[in-house]
Amino acid sequence: MQQTIAFKLVRLIPLILRKFCTIALGGAFYHLSLKHRLIAIHNLMRAFPEKHLGEIKKIARSSYLSFAIVAAEFIEIPYINKYNLHKSVIIKGLDNYAEACGEGKGVLLFGGHFGNWEIGNAALAITAQPFVFLYRILDSPFLEDNITRVRASYGNVSLSKENAMRPVIRLLKKGATISMLIDQNVAWYDGAFVNFFGRRACTTSGLALLALHTDAPVLPAFTRRLPGGKYLLEIGPKVEIIRTGDRNNDVLINTQNFTKIIEEEIRKSPEQWFWVHQRWKTKPCQAKKVTLSETEN
Repeated sequence: MQQTIAFKLVRLIPLILRKFCTIALGGAFYHLSLKHRLIAIHNLMRAFPEKHLGEIKKIARSSYLSFAIVAAEFIEIPYINKYNLHKSVIIKGLDNYAEACGEGKGVLLFGGHFGNWEIGNAALAITAQPFVFLYRILDSPFLEDNITRVRASYGNVSLSKENAMRPVIRLLKKGATISMLIDQNVAWYDGAFVNFFGRRACTTSGLALLALHTDAPVLPAFTRRLPGGKYLLEIGPKVEIIRTGDRNNDVLINTQNFTKIIEEEIRKSPEQWFWVHQRWKTKPCQAKKVTLSETEN
């Protein structure tokens, strides 16, 4: 209860002032935290070797500010509805989503921590129907409780990704939509090493396994911030799932295809992805099995 009250008190601060405060904090954190700033700059230099250092630093700082805006706007999400949604979100590709739902096998949506994925989730739930959001439980009980409450405010169900394979398969059989973000580092035993910005990144294999097992259609969904503050939620066409008969190879190939789509989206607006995340933390030498040599930098 106290946590909910705290969120309501914060919302009393006008959004424009709230953004000003979080952006100021984001900028301060960028300058004060040398370790995290260097992680972001290093990641960007490896991802965009053609860019000069000044541009790299600008993108890194903008990435912090983008995440600060997400934090400021998050409290507004429970107050978005079908009548005022148009003020903050434009949706493109709903026909792709409707077609996928029509197959009757459930739907697998994937994206990344890009733009404002939380507002995108709310917009889709309000416009179409609520769905299940697969996620990692946060370390902070305060954030975990309040973020879960906000997601539930527009009908979405938050489901921990731990041991979620069987429950998700059952949900897909019932026609549910499962949404997941697959752009973060995972342990070697939870993923496959695929090419991401020219470096081998350990990426969750869960999406590929689910797609291969259930034959549910897989669609990308990204929520990009537009000039002026509005967002564009874009749902792409169904991604072709490769089946060669070799399960391990199929998982690797499809995971690479999903990751390539995420990389292409980030390249359009790199400042809207959180580069401070240690995406390449898990090293290929930690894996027990060999992956595609093509993904080697």
